[in-house]
Amino acid sequence: MSYVFEPEAVTSLAVAASPEQFAVRRVYCVGRNYAAHAREMGTDPDREPPFFFCKPANAVVPVVHGERATIAYPSQTNNYHYEIELVVAIGKAGRAIPVEDALDYVWAYGVGLDMTRRDLQSQMKEHGRPWEIGKAFDQSAPVSTLYPVSQTGHLTKAAIWLEVNGQQKQHSNIDQMSWSVAETISQLSRYFELKPGDIIMTGTPEGVGAVLPGDEIRGGITGLDEIRVLVS
Repeated sequence: MSYVFEPEAVTSLAVAASPEQFAVRRVYCVGRNYAAHAREMGTDPDREPPFFFCKPANAVVPVVHGERATIAYPSQTNNYHYEIELVVAIGKAGRAIPVEDALDYVWAYGVGLDMTRRDLQSQMKEHGRPWEIGKAFDQSAPVSTLYPVSQTGHLTKAAIWLEVNGQQKQHSNIDQMSWSVAETISQLSRYFELKPGDIIMTGTPEGVGAVLPGDEIRGGITGLDEIRVLVS
């Protein structure tokens, strides 16, 4: 088969203790999945059905264990925010998945950053428009090396944290998510058929804030990896 233009290379993530790569198909994101973060964004934190948005697969920036990635400060923003998140990597296809079966679809876990042009996102919210220009831009999803469930087991309680230039900004626990990993997968699979290669960014705790060129972001989740990113 020939193409009019040469296709881009497949975006993929490193897998711990393996020479193989995890090819990314789609990136799903859960909005306001920690009550304290909902409050700091001015939203009622009462538990409501989760809502989702997407980033393109080529927005993913692989961050290999022990290394630091560099991302460019994006255009058209003066308020560029970090959000540390648990990443769930899907390993088999399914739709309308029952909650009690949902963890069977998890292949691995990782650590991600949902980088956000907050000023543009806020403008879109005010006008009832989609969030893409605030959320789905180039290099908006740095993701760590993935750790297969066979190595880690399923994570239900683990510290999640983030520092900027060595100063703590975010610190919580993934058990504070409004919707658990299993519930999120079950809900998401009502709207999309999940397939191997999909990743889900499960929301961020409170403490989000802005970064500038030259800042270093460092974060992690207990039992997984650290992620280090330099903003250029």
